[in-house]
Amino acid sequence: MSKVLIVAEHLDGKLNASTARCVTCAKDLKPDAIDVLVLAADVGSVAADAAKIDGVAKVLTVARAENAHALAAIHAPQVAAAAKNGYTHVFAPSTTFGKDLAPRVAALLGVAQVSDVMAVEGTHTFKRPIYAGNAIVTVEAPQDKVLVATVRTASYAAAGAAANTAPIEALAIDVALPNHTRFVDLAQGKSDRPDLQGASRVVSGGRALGSADNFKIIYALADKLGAAVGASRAAVDAGYVPSDLQVGQTGKIIAPELYVAVGISGAIQHLTGIKDAGTIVAINKDAEAPIFEIADYGLVGDLFKLVPELEQAI
Repeated sequence: MSKVLIVAEHLDGKLNASTARCVTCAKDLKPDAIDVLVLAADVGSVAADAAKIDGVAKVLTVARAENAHALAAIHAPQVAAAAKNGYTHVFAPSTTFGKDLAPRVAALLGVAQVSDVMAVEGTHTFKRPIYAGNAIVTVEAPQDKVLVATVRTASYAAAGAAANTAPIEALAIDVALPNHTRFVDLAQGKSDRPDLQGASRVVSGGRALGSADNFKIIYALADKLGAAVGASRAAVDAGYVPSDLQVGQTGKIIAPELYVAVGISGAIQHLTGIKDAGTIVAINKDAEAPIFEIADYGLVGDLFKLVPELEQAI
């Protein structure tokens, strides 16, 4: 018998879509139950959203003032305690939130963590990328211990809405919380454009743009498409755009329906971040650029001429 506990990711009372993607992954295990754990000061709206996800059997909530902010050091002891209630698997999204939390949970449970699950082969056997995505390895975890894993959410579609909402139950956890970590402030970029991590369309620019000012043509095209804006690491390192727009192995792993790469050569570290994209369009003056090897559509030419023409055509 297998039971999966998924730790919900949320911010400002809104459930992150990564939680529903974890549910899709958990379904492949064919478990007896998939429960979602919501840790917050006010669990109301987040728990209600989690209860609407198809495949969720139950939503467990822990409402404590200490859970007002997603601090891994505070959440981990509570997740580890909840996992001991008969759960065989504990999943978290492979986002900044999950990557911070899951290792602590695994350590508290005394088990090794499986990272970036991209395919389920069995109850304790998974596929995950290694070497910057150049290879896929099959890993097997011990079946006699709780399995803690992060899910590569770009590899899974979000589970849809259920016909009936799952029951919501308050979970009593008697565990001491550490006091060596405290919340100070959250600084996050604000934009009217879609969030890069969950956008269905993304337009990214590379070092070929030449300057932050020239990046305006990327913003203009993205706005015409209703898309989020991304960038290669080279463009970020050059100071053209802030680091939160970086796509790739050391940036954000995304899976939009449409990805437009402008002036991006296609280093393997960047391709790792977009391998699950639906349709990839590349614009580059170098016909031999690696990006064209994976692009569904390619346009060779001067981006400063082609992008404005494309924007006008749209």
